[in-house]
Amino acid sequence: MKTFKTMMKIELKLSLRGMDMLLFAICMPVVVLVILGMLYGDKQAFTGADYTFLEQSFGALATISICAGGVMGLPLVVSDYRDKRILKRFQVTPVSPLLILSIQVAIYTLYALVSLLLIYLCAVIFFDCHFQGSLPKFLAYYLLVTLSMFSIGIMVGGIAPNTKTAGVWASVLYFPMLVFSGATLPYEIMPTALQKAASLMPLTQGIKLLKNASLDLPAENVLIPFLCMSVVALVCIAVSLKFFKWE
Repeated sequence: MKTFKTMMKIELKLSLRGMDMLLFAICMPVVVLVILGMLYGDKQAFTGADYTFLEQSFGALATISICAGGVMGLPLVVSDYRDKRILKRFQVTPVSPLLILSIQVAIYTLYALVSLLLIYLCAVIFFDCHFQGSLPKFLAYYLLVTLSMFSIGIMVGGIAPNTKTAGVWASVLYFPMLVFSGATLPYEIMPTALQKAASLMPLTQGIKLLKNASLDLPAENVLIPFLCMSVVALVCIAVSLKFFKWE
């Protein structure tokens, strides 16, 4: 535990110095929230809805940090550590490569939780939004979405032959999901054809889960999203365990 805390402190400092995750995982979700708040304010999500457009978007905004850390951050860090033979060097020390990966996952999870808290506080304080759903259910779904997105990152970083390839693969996955899954551009205002295409993305299904929990929508609407998130997590973890390259 002492080793974990020491290395966590060091790796967190290195991550913060890079500024990338601070900008994309913490600042960006708040900026998107402010923009949506200024555009839509307290407008109803649709005629007759008992929640606002911004309250409807809370679950989507909560995934921006998860996507940034899991799909973009983790693959680059894992592949970079392998290219620099950092993982191999740790194999001959009491610190295992698995511990290094656990620390990175913990760091990006911390970013996601900080982002979630900031989004919630900004929504409540500045736009008078209210969380209408079940907090325990929301957190349970949030952990599932986090696990699913992080498993994608570990898989990409683990099987990519080098850092450049990992960056390309991560970008191909990250940017379409960020823009078209509903995380930044609201899913509800997309054309029908684009909504159907976006539904094929894992993050879109994760957002549906979080919206269901945050708005207290009927439970039967979450079966397919829940299965999709679970299958993605199981498949990516299985692939990672089978083909992950430590060196």
